[in-house]
Amino acid sequence: MRQYTVALAGNPNVGKSTVFNALTGLKQHTGNWPGKTVEQASGTYEWHGCQYELVDLPGTYSLSADSPEEVIARDFICSGQADVTLVVADATCLRRNLNLAVQIRQITPRMVLCVNLLDEAKKKGIHVDLAALSRQLAVPVIGTAARSGKGLRELMAAVCEVALSPPQEDDWQVRYGAEVEKEIDALRLPLRRQALEQLQQGRWRDAITASQIRKAEELADACLSYGSADAHSRDRKLDRLLTSRKTGILAMLLLLAGVFYLTIWGANYPSELLSKWLFSLQEPLRRLLSFAPRWLQGAVVDGIYRTVAWVVSVMLPPMAIFFPLFTLLEDAGYLPRVAFNLDRFFCAAGAHGRQSLTMCMGFGCNACGVTGCRIIDSKRERLVAILTNSFVPCNGRFPTLIALISLFFLGGAAGAARSLLATAFFLATILFAVGMTLLASRLLTATLLKGETSSFSLELPPYRLPQFGRVVVRSLLDRTLFVLGRAVTVAAPAGLLIWILANVTVGDTSILAALASFFDPLGRLMGLDGMILLAFLLGFPANEIVLPILLMGYLQTGSLTAYEGLEQLRQILLANGWTGVTALCTMLLCLLHFPCGTTCLTIYRETGSIRWTAVGFWLPTLMGMVMCIVVRFLASLIM
Repeated sequence: MRQYTVALAGNPNVGKSTVFNALTGLKQHTGNWPGKTVEQASGTYEWHGCQYELVDLPGTYSLSADSPEEVIARDFICSGQADVTLVVADATCLRRNLNLAVQIRQITPRMVLCVNLLDEAKKKGIHVDLAALSRQLAVPVIGTAARSGKGLRELMAAVCEVALSPPQEDDWQVRYGAEVEKEIDALRLPLRRQALEQLQQGRWRDAITASQIRKAEELADACLSYGSADAHSRDRKLDRLLTSRKTGILAMLLLLAGVFYLTIWGANYPSELLSKWLFSLQEPLRRLLSFAPRWLQGAVVDGIYRTVAWVVSVMLPPMAIFFPLFTLLEDAGYLPRVAFNLDRFFCAAGAHGRQSLTMCMGFGCNACGVTGCRIIDSKRERLVAILTNSFVPCNGRFPTLIALISLFFLGGAAGAARSLLATAFFLATILFAVGMTLLASRLLTATLLKGETSSFSLELPPYRLPQFGRVVVRSLLDRTLFVLGRAVTVAAPAGLLIWILANVTVGDTSILAALASFFDPLGRLMGLDGMILLAFLLGFPANEIVLPILLMGYLQTGSLTAYEGLEQLRQILLANGWTGVTALCTMLLCLLHFPCGTTCLTIYRETGSIRWTAVGFWLPTLMGMVMCIVVRFLASLIM
């Protein structure tokens, strides 16, 4: 079977990943915001007896690359590794997208242009003359609506046609290198190599870019027509509400509050039912292991199974609600508006405006947020975003924060009022985390990472009606179950370790109790106790297991007994000396402590430096310790 390589290129947010998924059958995550794809992905499909490897490149506006993900795209396109370059353009923003298409067309005639989102363009009264555009570019131009699968067969046929055709040159191809060398020879100046590079990248690149823009404008004029005076009027009306100085922040807070309210309100009852069912299975499991020694039964049931049951019952319901809701906002195109609203705050902190996007990614997973920092061009500002991403709570910390809020800060509120109050506290917690992110960014840019704030362009993609069914299914499968699977993978051996530490004694004291006693003086100074600090340390592999470890440590048997709801959890904590101050300091430490093991490894891979990884580890930890000490001191003065 003959094999061909197809490079999938295009501006950010034109539907490349959707085209990629539709052709290959893979399930790469898609999102309606620029910079979502930050590394290259590949998949294969077959067409008429040939196999095609489709390489999904990060989005780029130009081959004059600046940021790391744009360099990946540029280098692959210019390397000649691809037999065909498939350029995806957004029909609703075709005038801008054609600039990259012109650049690639001037490099190679082996190109297919996919004009995607024709369904969206039709709704906005935009008509694209595909035949005229094909004649002008002298390459196949195929219209698609990839989300519904329209035009994909024609697209594969066009790629096949170009792949099988012999390579040939035409008038579109331009060799700028020879012209530059000729001009330099005519100047007869003893230019150093640095001056030569400046001449090539300055005067000539400006001239080349201007020529490409003129060609793109000519193509757009030849193929575009509009059915209304302003095809984007609806988006502008929404943006006047969602991004203005007067209402933008308020609208953002209300939307986030709605997401958190539905998460907290909707997760309570399912979490309780799930926990009762899972814990009811432990005795049948123990009987199933009746042939095994008692210590093995304890290790499996009391250590591994009970910890996993806790993690699943506490994490699954809120994640199953939060991820689909957050993905719907993402798919609708709202996340870039969040970045727009927060841009001035990050600039005031000396950071990059796009850091607000990577911060939003951190709410799902801090490791993903760190990887997403590649969308920031400046190395200094990218490093600031990497080192501060863990200041916002990931999904693994959500259940702990929600549980502590529900147990200690809602008073006697009940029913809907209780959920509303819990939402208000949780939203305040998130705003505090954002504020600490800004503070940490300011500290870094004023000390270790001094420099000028760089300018950048932020694309506000068009609002799109999310595909509710697909979003819910994909967020449940790709995000919820993936994160839950990772948590269970870590929780099982952690539960076994904690059971061993709690049941193996040295003299009359278990190893777990001895370690807790060692950390107790520092814990008391921070308004906590040694067991809480030990739980955070042992929870380094994953934040999801901190609370189960803490409960297992508190219980005399070294295992988690049947969990029957928040009230039982409250009684366990109160019996071990917890107060409102203890809960508040624990929440602060939950927000401000070292990143999990996965995130630390990701920081090292992104920075290539043990030094910066250590900064990413200690910066939130020290800030959290200081905050806890201050709260404990203030509480002692008040009381």
